[in-house]
Amino acid sequence: MLAMSSLREYEEWAREAREIRRRRADWEFIESQPEPVKTALKLLVETGDLWIAAKIAGMKVEEFNELRIKAKIPLVV
Repeated sequence: MLAMSSLREYEEWAREAREIRRRRADWEFIESQPEPVKTALKLLVETGDLWIAAKIAGMKVEEFNELRIKAKIPLVV
């Protein structure tokens, strides 16, 4: 029972984190980016996974994190 409760809590946290990223993101900036950066930023908004998003963009994590800041996508912990 404890594991199921923890899973539900995690799912709720993940949903709330995604909503926060969606609301705060600068969508105009994101849409103005070239591919694959635009897709990577959208993936970051949906998943919060900075490492995978950076790899999709073909950038180092540090470089992509600077782009995340410009796109106003918060890190939700």
